[in-house]
Amino acid sequence: MRLLLLGPPGAGKGTQAIHLAERLGIPHLSTGEILRAVASKGTTIGREVAGIMQRGALVPDDLMVTIVRDRIAQSDARSGFILDGFPRTITQGMALEKILDSAGLRLDRVLELKVDGAMLLDRILKRAADAKASGLMERADDNEEALRVRLDLYRKQTEPLSDYYRSKGILRSVDGLQTIEAVSHVLWEAINT
Repeated sequence: MRLLLLGPPGAGKGTQAIHLAERLGIPHLSTGEILRAVASKGTTIGREVAGIMQRGALVPDDLMVTIVRDRIAQSDARSGFILDGFPRTITQGMALEKILDSAGLRLDRVLELKVDGAMLLDRILKRAADAKASGLMERADDNEEALRVRLDLYRKQTEPLSDYYRSKGILRSVDGLQTIEAVSHVLWEAINT
């Protein structure tokens, strides 16, 4: 099963992807985690990625497509995967389709978490506070300024993917403001319909 999770920053994509990956026995491919790992290495590319992420901007399409193509090609993703954080633009969506087509694959379902924008800031700030209280490293982009930039980019560049995948008949939208368990249940049903 090849799945894609869509939704604005803070909608719970990562949390839900982890649950689904465990239940389906397929890897959760979080481009955010991949990019944070690249940024932490201190290489030239790592510093560039870190700066982009701190501003809340999007990593250039060519770099993201390469990262995703290489990750999907790894052996653990052969039987399926859950993409979280890619594609973020129609251009990336078309590139993903080409990557999959060249391997004789396709997305089975695109799951969209719908969340009210006003609620997202509270979620992000709580996530940052929880990380700090737990002694975990805070994400550089878990702040109000970066979130506003990320939400604006999401509305302009990523929301159009909903129509793109709806036209292909593989989009299922769910209310992401429910409890984690309720969202997990609805997503599981959406996968199987």
